[in-house]
Amino acid sequence: MADARIASAVANWAPRFTSQGVDPNDFVRVTAGLERWEEWLDAWCANGDAHAELAAQAEARGRALTAGEAWVRAALSYHFAKFVWMVDPAKHRTAADHAVNAMRSAHRLLDPTAERLEVPFEGGAMTANLRRPAGVARPPLVLLLPGLDSTKEEFFHWENVFLARGMATLSLDGPGQGETGYFSVIHPDYEVGPAAVLDHLAGRDDLDLGRVGVAGVSLGGYYAPRTAAFEPRIKAACAIGGPYDFGERFDELPPITRETFVHHSGAADLDEARELARRLSLAGVLERVTQPLLVIFGKLDRLIPYRQAERVAAEAPNAELVMYEDGNHVCNNLPYRYRPLAGDWMAERLAEAG
Repeated sequence: MADARIASAVANWAPRFTSQGVDPNDFVRVTAGLERWEEWLDAWCANGDAHAELAAQAEARGRALTAGEAWVRAALSYHFAKFVWMVDPAKHRTAADHAVNAMRSAHRLLDPTAERLEVPFEGGAMTANLRRPAGVARPPLVLLLPGLDSTKEEFFHWENVFLARGMATLSLDGPGQGETGYFSVIHPDYEVGPAAVLDHLAGRDDLDLGRVGVAGVSLGGYYAPRTAAFEPRIKAACAIGGPYDFGERFDELPPITRETFVHHSGAADLDEARELARRLSLAGVLERVTQPLLVIFGKLDRLIPYRQAERVAAEAPNAELVMYEDGNHVCNNLPYRYRPLAGDWMAERLAEAG
């Protein structure tokens, strides 16, 4: 019988994994044989290795599309191997490095124009992946913001939603996230990360930086309106599954989620993490979000109460709330509904901004 952490991960995250591109058969097969949480990372890394081998075999035969798609699956497996898994820092870092390298291989084969950006930030380099739509000389740009333990390597298929609608995407490892998290911790004022990115991009003629949007998922759904509130270069924002007040919910989160917040916030223990979580609040901030704001939420979200989304929409002066009665956290059980909505809405708002 699986321990409580595995049971929690399977119950809470199955739709997240599969909506991001993990094959449902892989999810069932990998998780079915696990009994201890300590086994999670190795099992998912083995799955990543299997897809990496398929990628290598396909590329050796000149089958670039097949190889690239396999590299995406490998990257997702390596990413989710260490997702909210804080057991062994060395193994966590190795899996993260594999995810980064696998996604770079996927880009090389599927989107060779993709760029890895390294943006100076707090004495290190904040990392991001920039992709541009084919056939658009100067597209608008959408910043894609991860949540507590998601990273840019999770966003390949999410990026494609915006690319297909003529927008460029920049998936960001912001403060306390992914590679940037190796030297930084979670910032309540997350907007300093996107601001540094926009400064870094200034002067490029292959992006329309007068039309920039931001979309965030989960804790990124806090970061997106926060960024819009303090960064006037943002013309539209979309918050999906984000909290109004993360600290208000902290003690009700699954233990593995709280442990992950301890790690990424730089807290010494749960007590300090609880205090830091209370700083992640949009109270007194949302009145500054004068840009169009789309709030997407699932009423069956077990991590963040839907009433928090209602508060976000009520306090932002130009907000629209879409509440899916049967949606879970980030509406990952309804990707075919929320993703086209977010993509179409963003394309329309950025067209208006031009």
